[in-house]
Amino acid sequence: MELGEGSSLHPKIKEEQLIEVGHTILLRLPSGELRTLKLEKESTINLGKFGTFNSSELVGQPYGLTYDITDKKLKIIPPRTIQEVEDTDATNELINDGQFVQPLTSEEIETLKKSGLPAQEIIRKQIEQHANYSLKTEYSKEKYKKRKEAKYSKGFTTVIPTLFNVCEYWFNKDQNRLRDIRPDSLSQILNMAGVRQGGRYLVVDDASGIVVAGIIQRLGGKGRLVTICDIDSPPAYPCMTHMNFTKEYTSVMSSLNWATADEAYTPILASSEPPAGTFKSEGQKTRLNKRKVASETLLQNREELFAGEFDGYV
Repeated sequence: MELGEGSSLHPKIKEEQLIEVGHTILLRLPSGELRTLKLEKESTINLGKFGTFNSSELVGQPYGLTYDITDKKLKIIPPRTIQEVEDTDATNELINDGQFVQPLTSEEIETLKKSGLPAQEIIRKQIEQHANYSLKTEYSKEKYKKRKEAKYSKGFTTVIPTLFNVCEYWFNKDQNRLRDIRPDSLSQILNMAGVRQGGRYLVVDDASGIVVAGIIQRLGGKGRLVTICDIDSPPAYPCMTHMNFTKEYTSVMSSLNWATADEAYTPILASSEPPAGTFKSEGQKTRLNKRKVASETLLQNREELFAGEFDGYV
């Protein structure tokens, strides 16, 4: 891992803000496209034309950094500093962005790319030889740079897994699965339900888990969340995958299906004792112990549901 000139990392970054093996992360490519991947230990990550690198290059790094891929290694690109935009008389009126004002030919650019020259250097050379660049407004100059970066850059940015970013990703990917819940709509839902740390909430989430993810984030590992779903096993909420919650956060959640949530329902509890009175093997003992734990958990969840006194229903 190399640091770009002038870059620096904050020494006091919370552990949950660092990338770890097993995390599902979002990468923003120069084109603006978002890609998702699960970070496996010592694996090769292939981003197609943008290049490849080893997953260990990302482990332990903070989210939100921008990287350039050079010779299968990652180099951190420092963020642009905010510069004061000076007043200018440029109006773009006399600009002609034809091939004659950009002396670098496509063949020359391809040669520079094959030589391993970073995208920033290629763009800088194009700017230096652009006959009309000085005539552009500051806004047009920025647009020009971004257009060239999207074309030549071999970099990406790791997206910080905030609730807003995850909701926006899923909304753009498949808004039907998210039941058309935008980030602003989600914030309204959570605020109107009064979701806060330490509260107790009952929720029915048919929006890929984005509402559940929002509540878990606000609870911060303190409080209680009971979800009701239409399957026997605990639901796999896809949106929660990208939040990379720790066990401390997810431990506040328990689930019931609609049948077991009915007070008239009589649970069928499997016996946790061996038929012959003794365990035939350790495997049988483990299976029966799991049945016992599952039965006890079901009874506890039903008791908690019927006790009521929730702080909010979503």
